[in-house]
Amino acid sequence: MNLCNLAIRIIFLSQTTTGILGNLSLMFYYLVLYYRECKLKPTDLILMHLMASNALVILSAGVPHTMTVWGLTQFVNNFGCQLLFYMQRFGRSVSIGSICLLSVFQAITINPRGFCCKDHKFKAAKYIGCSIDLLWVLYMLINFIFFVYPFIERNSKNMTRKRDFGYCSLVGNDEISDSLYVALLVCPEILFSVMITWSSSSMIVILYRHKQNVQHIRSTTGSSRTSPESRATQNILALVATFLVFYTLSSILQGCIAYLQNQTWWLLYITRFTSLCFPSFGPFVLMNHYSIPSRISLVCMRNKTF
Repeated sequence: MNLCNLAIRIIFLSQTTTGILGNLSLMFYYLVLYYRECKLKPTDLILMHLMASNALVILSAGVPHTMTVWGLTQFVNNFGCQLLFYMQRFGRSVSIGSICLLSVFQAITINPRGFCCKDHKFKAAKYIGCSIDLLWVLYMLINFIFFVYPFIERNSKNMTRKRDFGYCSLVGNDEISDSLYVALLVCPEILFSVMITWSSSSMIVILYRHKQNVQHIRSTTGSSRTSPESRATQNILALVATFLVFYTLSSILQGCIAYLQNQTWWLLYITRFTSLCFPSFGPFVLMNHYSIPSRISLVCMRNKTF
């Protein structure tokens, strides 16, 4: 075993382990809030589902990749391989949709303009749960199409060469499957990315204007504390920025792999690593801005007073 292979093995093992522990820790945190009869805020509900989708991506992609770099290859049969890719696409789609929902909802929440009055904000918060349920069901059905399609077209001559993923191999897609993938998954992801960028830009503008408006008050009172809404928005912006950076980089690298006939080993490893960066490190971006014990006590105290 040379030093390079050892470094790759340690990196993938560390990334997978860190991602599983981080997502499970935040999911446990929200379960503690729930079982202590603490009412979850809409943003907390979205984050809980985001962590669940991240964990699904890590378990279906990170664990097999880690086992492959440690020497265990071709240990999944064709059905298991299709199931793993179904879980990967499903988790990725729900993760992108959750980030979009989180970003748009927070932009609506802090927007002071008339069309975002309290009544509209209350209705937006009311339908968050339904929107998340719809997101899970919709992408479960959409990705199920790509799960059953290879079995239906197993004897088709339009299939291309096999693709080796290390832990399993799959026959390449045909033109119909590629067209469906672009229409049902790629285009919505692009739309979500545009909405995320727009809502994040709106939040940045609103925070900047808010800072300009209160700058005189802070200078006269000597107070440097920020409002809870501003802190929550900054936390969400940090999470969204992390997502956009890694998602963009991962999409570019995956596009290079799709168009290159002969991929180098370092391109494959970097692509796999970057595709798992947000699911693995996203929870720690949130943990860096939250004090978990104090948050639990504060939320429960507020719920008991009402």
